[in-house]
Amino acid sequence: MMQRVDRLLGRGVIDEALYEDLEEALLQADTPISVTGEILEELRQAVRTERITDPAGIKDRLQEAIRRRFDQKAKSALYRHIVNPTVYLFVGVNGVGKTTTIGKLATRLVGQGRKVLLAPGDTFRAAAIDQLKLWSERSGAEFINAQPGADPGSVIFDAVTAAKARNIEFVLADTAGRQHTKAALMHELGKITKVLEKAHGRPADEVLLVLDANTGQNAIRQAEEFRAAAQVTGLVLTKLDGTSRGGALIGIHERLGIPVKLIGLGERPDQLQDFDPDVFAAQLFE
Repeated sequence: MMQRVDRLLGRGVIDEALYEDLEEALLQADTPISVTGEILEELRQAVRTERITDPAGIKDRLQEAIRRRFDQKAKSALYRHIVNPTVYLFVGVNGVGKTTTIGKLATRLVGQGRKVLLAPGDTFRAAAIDQLKLWSERSGAEFINAQPGADPGSVIFDAVTAAKARNIEFVLADTAGRQHTKAALMHELGKITKVLEKAHGRPADEVLLVLDANTGQNAIRQAEEFRAAAQVTGLVLTKLDGTSRGGALIGIHERLGIPVKLIGLGERPDQLQDFDPDVFAAQLFE
C-alpha cells in the first residue's frame, strides 16, 4: 500500500481527490471506516494548521496517526509470571497458524535458555498433534503426548501439572481451530480455560488470539467472540508478509482494547516478531 500512497503523494498537489484516494487505500488495507474518517480528518487538520503544501509532508503524519492508535508500549510485551510455569494458551479459527506460531515462539524461548513444554490441545486432528510434536523436536522443547480424540482440557491439565513437577518455565498450549460462530465450540473453549485455571491455580498468563492478516473486518467479530469465551489478553497477527492488509488490527485495538503481542512475517522461526507500532504503521503501507 505504501507504494500506492507514494504514487498518490507524488502528484504534487493536495486536493480533495488526494484525500479520496487515501481513503480508498486505507479501506483496502482493512482499516475500519470510522478510523479511516478520523485519520483523514487529522491529516486535513495538519495540512491547515501547519500550512503543508507538499503532499510528501503527509506521509509521516499518516504513519504517526496509525502508530498513535497503538498507544500500548507498556502492554505489548508477553507477560511472564514470577512463579513457574508461565502458561500461554493459543486460540483462533481454523487455518490461522496457531501451531506454527507456537513452534516459532518455542524456538525463540529455548534459544534463550528457557525450559518449554508444548501441549497439543488440538486433539481433534492427529495431524495437529504430529505437527506440534515435530516443532518440539525442532526447537528442543519438551512435549506432552496426547491421543487423537482425547479431552483437550485433560491434555492441558496434565501439561500444566507436569510443568510444575519439572520446574518448566513455559507451557505453550494449542487448541483446535473453531469458528467463532459455533456456540457449542466456543462454550467448549470456555471449559478448557476453566480446567487450565484449576491446574494452574490462576488463569492462563496469556490467552493469545491468532488472526490471519487476510481476514479483514471479520477479525473484529472473531476478537469479540473469542474474548467473550476465553478472556483473550493479546493478539497475534500471522501471514503479514503476504499482504498489505492488516488495518483491522487498528479497529480491534480501538474497540476492544486488546493489545497486539506478536506478528508473523514469514515461515522461518525468526520471522515471528514482537509487535512494534512504528514498524507496523510502516509495513501496513508496503
